[in-house]
Amino acid sequence: MCLNGWGGKLYEALLTYVESEGPDVLCLQEVIHSPKSHKDWLTYRDGDHILPQRANFFRDVARVLPNHVAVFCPAAQGVLWDGDQSVPAQWGLATFVRQSFPIIGQAQGFVHKGFSPDGYGDHPRSRSAHGVRVYDYAAGRTVSVTHMHGLRDLKGKMDTPERAEQARKLLDLSNRVSEAEDVVVVCGDFNVEPDSETLAILAEAGLTELVTGRGFESTRNTHYKKPGRFADYMLINREEAVRSFDVIHDPEVSDHCPLILTL
Repeated sequence: MCLNGWGGKLYEALLTYVESEGPDVLCLQEVIHSPKSHKDWLTYRDGDHILPQRANFFRDVARVLPNHVAVFCPAAQGVLWDGDQSVPAQWGLATFVRQSFPIIGQAQGFVHKGFSPDGYGDHPRSRSAHGVRVYDYAAGRTVSVTHMHGLRDLKGKMDTPERAEQARKLLDLSNRVSEAEDVVVVCGDFNVEPDSETLAILAEAGLTELVTGRGFESTRNTHYKKPGRFADYMLINREEAVRSFDVIHDPEVSDHCPLILTL
């Protein structure tokens, strides 16, 4: 499962859904980790962009997946707000892998800028990626899964040199964690349109995109009010390995739809 968690805004629905689905691998973007705070909720403020944030969203998800290895990958540490009091909080992505699938390789790195320790920074902000290589005993094969949260440009989702470089760095990280015989999966909230240079770069590397490739018309739901219905993508190097793929519009657990791939 690949999902942008929206900072845990709909955390009750999200936790219920994730616990019931029990994905073997969960790639979760937009994750908050505030180890110095015991608050349930804090507030993100960026000009007129104000959002409630689940203060320890990483911990919350880890609790409903107790049989998974949980890895948090911070992109930046900035501040969230408890009223007028600032609270240090890390922002990034997380990967959860069921313990019965041994993690035999992993790689973490940045696809845009580097770690920002003293503030979230100016847009487009630092963005990280994480890849794991696991052994699937039932199928007798190795699978690598790499995900990122693509940079947000205030001007929109158009192609930019930074996004092209980001795609190449994502590929490099996937290649670092993969071997020639692997089933390779690359996914995430890429923050680009289907006709983007990002997806073209990944296609040139031999990856097949499943969202638009299988006729899905959106990865957004009713919580997303802006134009543009795509943000999230799932790609694979061996389409014949796909048993099923779906974009989940019900239940709504974020302003993004979960993407579910079964191999």
